[in-house]
Amino acid sequence: MGPAGFINLFGLTIVEKKIITVPNLFCMVLLALTLAVYAQTGSHQFINFDDTLYVTDNPHVQAGLTGANVAWAFTATTASNWHPLTWLSHMADVQMFGLNPRGHHMTSVVLHVVAVLLLFLLLAKMTGAPWQSLFVAALFALHPLHVESVAWVAERKDVLSCLFWLLTILLYGNYVRKPGAGRYLAALACFAAGLMAKPMLVTLPVVLLFLDYWPLNRFRPPNDRPAATALVIEKLPFFLLSALSSAITIIAQHRGGAMKNLDVAPLGLRLWNAVVAYVQYIFKTFWPTDLALLYPFPASIPTWQSVGAFLLLVMISIAVIGFRQRCPYLLTGWFWFLVTLLPVIGLIQVGGQSMADRYTYIPLTGLFIMAAWGVNDLLRGWQQREAALVLLSGAVVCALSAATWQQLGYWKDSITLYRHTLDVTNGNYLILNNYGIALAEQGDFDGATAQYREALRVWPQSANAHINLGAAYAHEENFDEAIREYGEALKIKPAYTLAMTDMAKALSAQGKDSEAIAQYEQALKLDPTLAGAHRDLALLLMKAGRRDEAQIHEQAAQRLEPFSVKAPINMGVALAQAGRLDEALASFAEAVRIDPNSVEAHFNLGVTLAKLNRQAEAAQEFREVLRLKPDAGPARAWLEKLGR
Repeated sequence: MGPAGFINLFGLTIVEKKIITVPNLFCMVLLALTLAVYAQTGSHQFINFDDTLYVTDNPHVQAGLTGANVAWAFTATTASNWHPLTWLSHMADVQMFGLNPRGHHMTSVVLHVVAVLLLFLLLAKMTGAPWQSLFVAALFALHPLHVESVAWVAERKDVLSCLFWLLTILLYGNYVRKPGAGRYLAALACFAAGLMAKPMLVTLPVVLLFLDYWPLNRFRPPNDRPAATALVIEKLPFFLLSALSSAITIIAQHRGGAMKNLDVAPLGLRLWNAVVAYVQYIFKTFWPTDLALLYPFPASIPTWQSVGAFLLLVMISIAVIGFRQRCPYLLTGWFWFLVTLLPVIGLIQVGGQSMADRYTYIPLTGLFIMAAWGVNDLLRGWQQREAALVLLSGAVVCALSAATWQQLGYWKDSITLYRHTLDVTNGNYLILNNYGIALAEQGDFDGATAQYREALRVWPQSANAHINLGAAYAHEENFDEAIREYGEALKIKPAYTLAMTDMAKALSAQGKDSEAIAQYEQALKLDPTLAGAHRDLALLLMKAGRRDEAQIHEQAAQRLEPFSVKAPINMGVALAQAGRLDEALASFAEAVRIDPNSVEAHFNLGVTLAKLNRQAEAAQEFREVLRLKPDAGPARAWLEKLGR
């Protein structure tokens, strides 16, 4: 401390006022750096890998925050997880920004920034070391491994759950400093909220015990501090919440089929992959190159690699335990890293990846703590230590910022992301498949077909690649080949409802309505919640003259997707084609009621009114179409036809 009112930090004199304090200054630096690097995500698009499931094709999310959708969020196990707060956050984004990806991306950036600031503040408060805390927060903010969690809209659960993770630790620290039931319950409630954002937080009670060791020093004298057993008992409500969340997650993943790979990947391979993955995460922390959206699960692992990784982890663990008195932060940091990765390390295989960048969002903080405090202690006693620390820290932050900026660029759209992933990985049939989908969405069906075939060359048992190849054939009206591919998918996964419904569409296009109806009925027998199948089956039944059955399926579709205009529009078209214009009129009117901004609903309502000689009302509908879509030529043509 220098003269009154001033602080000298490495030769920098900072005026200490109520507003310009050291923590506030550091927070402003972190805020500016993080926003500067992540601002480019505002121009990024949605990705067709899970963003469709979480946002763009999810009718509940698209309808925004409603009572029915809030109830759905708390009961759904969609995406093989129970995370209601994550669903609510996506609904809130749609409520505010619609389907403009900019708003969704910037929400994730804001949550990341808040997490960065919280991490700095809680570490500075717990340790009394603002400079080391600043470095840890900067690494957390700007490390390329964290790009996936922030730049991928579907990974909102990462940034949201981490926010609650850090808030829980901050509140827990307040409770330790000044014990009280209110402070304890506040931390517990925050932890519960975090679990409802992402169940990966189940390891937090264990991390709290390591924080008790350092920096809270609750395992050490004086004698009035709680004994180790008492500290464990103190965490029992946290452990109970973790157990409940784990049970719900296992049920959700079984329901969603996410754990199907338990039968595919042998336990031994999963164990060795977990060991190697730990070391790969460490390596990528210090040398973050060739980062990918998905790292394929290996068919085998060389013995030298698995044994070497195991020995390295054991040696590091022995070392940090041995140095626990002299460098207690090593113990907390190392086991923070090991323990928080445990739920997603692959012992229970979920998905086809061997590891994932997004899984490091919380765990890497442990390694950052080890580095920040370790390097500081390593240089202790060196005369130029402070200058060296500033230069070294600055160089690391600049290098990471540049790498993160570059990595963010790969996330601007699906095609750019998949091309990069395929450049840095091998045998990645899942990404080949999604790359094909992205090409098809841009109209490049030849390119899409090539990617599907390559995916099947790499992994012939990919049911999804067969289905997508079938869809490419169907687009070319080669329905025989399409049906053959759907059949191959069903040989691999006999209960795959998507293959059944796609086959039904191809059969219907060939005029084989009775076979198509049978496929839809089989799919709905397996999964009665397929709203699209109910809609399509209703149309075929209406066409077959089975009107009562058609209405049952139309009502089911509307019940499943109460805010979707697809069911009433499709039914209206079928009724109009059957000459039942009055009934068609009612269906189109219902579509307009559900979505007053639906161009398609207004247009079809206008056409039906015109055919019923209700010209003034028809003209009003066509004018509404032009208001919503000024370049709608068919609506303008109808107005001219009506003389309006």
